[in-house]
Formats: sequence, structure tokens, C-alpha cells
Amino acid sequence: MKKKRFWQKVGGTTIVPISAKILAIVTILLLMSNFVTNYLTISLYSKEVIKLNNQLLTKELKEIYINAGNQYQIFLFSGNRADAMTALKQASEKDMAFSASWALGATGSGDIIFKTQGANFTVFPDKEALAAMVAAQEAGEDEGARFFTTPAGEYFGVYKYHENWGAFLIRAELMSDMMSASRAVFLQASLIIIAMVVVFLVVAFLSLKRLMRFVGVISQSLYDMQQNQEMTLIDLKGAPSDDISYVGVSFNALSSLIGNLLGIFRKFASQDVVDKAYHDRYINLEGQQQELTVLFTDIRSFTKMTETLGNDIIDVLNLHYNNAIRRIHEQGGIVGSIIGDALLAVYGIGDTNAARRKSLAAVVSGWELHDSVAELRHGMLERRKAIERERRLTEREEEVFKAVFLDIGVGIDGGSVFYGTIGSLERMANTVIGDNVNSASRLEGLTRIYQTPIIVSEYVMQEVVSLQDEPVKDRFRFFEIDTVQVKGKTNGQKIFFPMDLSRASDKEIENWERFEKTIGTYYRGDWGNALSELRMILTYSDMPVAKVFIDRLEAFEGDAAPDDWRGVWTMKTK
Repeated sequence: MKKKRFWQKVGGTTIVPISAKILAIVTILLLMSNFVTNYLTISLYSKEVIKLNNQLLTKELKEIYINAGNQYQIFLFSGNRADAMTALKQASEKDMAFSASWALGATGSGDIIFKTQGANFTVFPDKEALAAMVAAQEAGEDEGARFFTTPAGEYFGVYKYHENWGAFLIRAELMSDMMSASRAVFLQASLIIIAMVVVFLVVAFLSLKRLMRFVGVISQSLYDMQQNQEMTLIDLKGAPSDDISYVGVSFNALSSLIGNLLGIFRKFASQDVVDKAYHDRYINLEGQQQELTVLFTDIRSFTKMTETLGNDIIDVLNLHYNNAIRRIHEQGGIVGSIIGDALLAVYGIGDTNAARRKSLAAVVSGWELHDSVAELRHGMLERRKAIERERRLTEREEEVFKAVFLDIGVGIDGGSVFYGTIGSLERMANTVIGDNVNSASRLEGLTRIYQTPIIVSEYVMQEVVSLQDEPVKDRFRFFEIDTVQVKGKTNGQKIFFPMDLSRASDKEIENWERFEKTIGTYYRGDWGNALSELRMILTYSDMPVAKVFIDRLEAFEGDAAPDDWRGVWTMKTK
């Protein structure tokens, strides 16, 4: 099995392992729980810090107040207010722990009579707080605790009104300085929490991975099945006895059933129908006109084979079709129908490249079908030789060997045809319908007359020749055979032999070149010279197609074609 990817997409949906979701949820809940608890603890602790600072500040303010009273007495004696303020400032600074801490005296109008170094302002900055203090003093409350807003930040402080100096004495600490210890505690606690969570997650991950390992096995197997469009069994070796394993076992039973049905379906339907059923989950009675190439192949002398072999003909057909259908599929062809000894295949269904090279693929398939039959014949010959080394064949065995010595013809045509599903909602079949389908069958019939393995139409020839980027196209050379009007048609069509240059000798190529030149003489109606040239060809080679024309021309008297000759030979049989 392929290694499971953590993130996978199925049908555009990202699939995340359930263990990852569980870990994510546990992680979030664990972190939230710990951080909320820690935050609440720190908040409660902060209140206690403020309460303790209030007590300390009150104590320090009391000393500042007493010192302010003493300095007022000295001021009354000396009359030097500046010295009194300086002394009061110095006395207030001695117990301050932070550089931003300050103590000062402020009048109700905001004027500052003294201040320590931490107070970086000349007028009391928080007018609202000062107004509230004045209002409280007028109401009889001379002291209290308040928060003050300054350019340096928020302060917490205590104050007391000094009647002699006519000012509020204030001792305050910056909130961030007061809470610095709390933040340090919070940071330390957070680091401890994170470390504990990491340890917990490692343990939880290993435990979940062990506990839910077969969830990943099942999901990966399902993903592979969907990608490959193939039902397989999930490997549950070593799975524990739990509900996850039960799901896997149940799926295996269902997969086995569906796999068998799907295998049967694929054998009775073409690959494009199987793909459509898989993706759309439904097959409609529908179709459309498409540009396709149609290949038709038939076994020659099949009636005689049937009479000789009886029911054993089925084994011969299955042996032949097993190889033939495989070779058609290898070239991208789709088997449209099998009717007794005849097989019809279509090319060009699929992507743009398949449509572009459909005729070339059909021609390649045609020759490979002949290769397949040649292999069967070779096998039968080897079998015959093995028997003859021990004894002579009986008369019945001679008949059987001749019967199974298969030979086929292949006709190929292309053009616009209807391809789709016809029938009813109860019984439907995939089919191809069109004049070119019938034409491919007629061309196959002509292979028996002209004694050529394959005959193709002008459509096929032109499409293969027009290909520019297919190296394999240079393997074939098309020789014109004739212009015929097959039975059931009103117009003539040129027919061609697609010679496979890889299996043809120089002599065969030369003979076909001479024959093709002779066809020009024949078309012009100069049948006397055409007949002479054809007979000359036969003196150098055994060329069945030349013999066909010789027999045709010898049936007429004279050296010229009939007056109504237009270069088209009308076939009397299919």
C-alpha cells in the first residue's frame, strides 16, 4: 500500500485524518483551559497586588503627609518655601523602587507645588481625576485611592489633602511596574503549561496513533480504490477487536460483492461507459454525433469452421477475441460489439489526442490483429509438427487443423457517426450507428476479393498522412487499390492498402508502386495497356490484387473501356 499522505483531496474535498482532528480539538481545549485558568489566577493575583500596593502607598503617603507638616512649620519659621519643597521632594524619593514612581503635591487648579523625578509633567495631567478629588474634598472626604492617566501610562495611587499647603499630596505607581511581577509569573506559568501540553500531545499522539492506526489504513485503502476505480480488500491483519475493525470487515464483505459486480459490468460494457457510470453514477439513453474511426474485422470461412468444429468453435473464438480485444484496447480503441465471428471497434473517444490520432490507432490495431492471428496459426503449426513427429494425423484431425487455421480481414473507415446508448430504461446497449459503420463492414468484405489483409477508406488515409508529430505514421504507406461502388451505395469511393513498411520487402514495395501506376492507366480506360502491365507484374510476383484486375479485364473484349466508363467499379456482392 502506498504511504498515506497527511492531506488528501477527494472530489475537491480535503480529507484530514480523524486522529489529527481529535488532537487539534484536545490541544485547543487544553490550551484554552490552562490559559483561562492561568489568566483568572493572575487577575485575582493582580487584585491582591493592587490591595497590597494600596497599603504600602498609604503608609508612604502618611510619612509624606507628616513630613509635609513638618516642612510647613519650618517654612513658617524661615519663610523659605523653595527649601521646604526641596526637602519634601528629597524625603519623598527615598523609598521609591521604580524610576516611573512619583510623589507630588497638586493644588485644586492643577498647579504642582513639588514633585519627584518620576513625574515628567509641569501641570497635573489627569484633570478628571483632579476634579473628582476636589469634589470629594468639598464633600468632606480628604483622602482616597484612584487611577491616574498620564502621558507615561496609567498609574494607581493614594492621595490626602493637606490643609496647610492647600494641596493634594499624591503617591502613585505605574500600573505596568506594579504588574511586572505578575507578568513574569504569567509568562513562567505559560511556558510550563506549553511544555506540559507538548508532553501531553506527544503521549496523546502516540496513543491515538496506536489506537486508531487502522482508521488510516481504511481511509487510505478507500482513497486508492476511488483513484483506481477498483474495489479491493482492506488489509486488516493485526487489527484489534473494536468497532473500527468491524467497519473494515464489513466493508471488505461489501467490497468483494461490488468488486465482482463491477468486474462483470466491465466485461459487458465498454470502458467509456464504465467510466461514465463511475463518475456520473447514472447512464442515460443519450448519444451524439462524433468524428470517429470504425474498424470492422471478420473471420474468413467461418461457416465451414462451424460445421467442422461444432460447439468447439466457442473455444476458438474466445482464444481469438482474448488477444484481439486486448490489442484494440492497447491502442485506445473501444469494442462496440461482438457478433459471432465479427468484431467492431471505434477509435477517437476520449481526449483531443485520441481524436486526433484515431485513424492511425485503428490502422496499427488492424495490423496487430493480423499479428495475433498469425501467432495462433504458428502455435497450431507447432502443435501439428509435434503430433506428426509421433504419428500421422487422422482425417478428422486434418479437418480440425484446417478449420482452426484462422484468417481475418480488416476494414477501416471514419467520419461522423452516432455514438451513444440506445434501448430502454430496462435494457440498454452502447452502440455506434452511421453510414461509415456500414462502410467499414463493406471494406472488410472487399479484403476477400482483393486478397489484402486490410483495406481502408480515403478518409483514413488522409487523416494518417496529415499527422505531423506521430513518428509511427511513417511506418505506413498507402497504396490505392481501386475506386468501387459497394452494394447499397450510389457513389464510388477510393480504397487503399495501408502497407506496413516494417514487414514489407523492397520487392513488395516495388510491385505495389508498379501496380499503383497501372491503376492510372486502368482509370483512363486504356484497358489493353493496363492488362499488359498487370500481366507483367504477375510474371515477377504473386500479387493477388493484380490477378483480380486481370480477371476483370479479361472478361471484356477489346482494349478500351465501355463507353459509360467513369473509373468506378460496381461491386455485385457485399
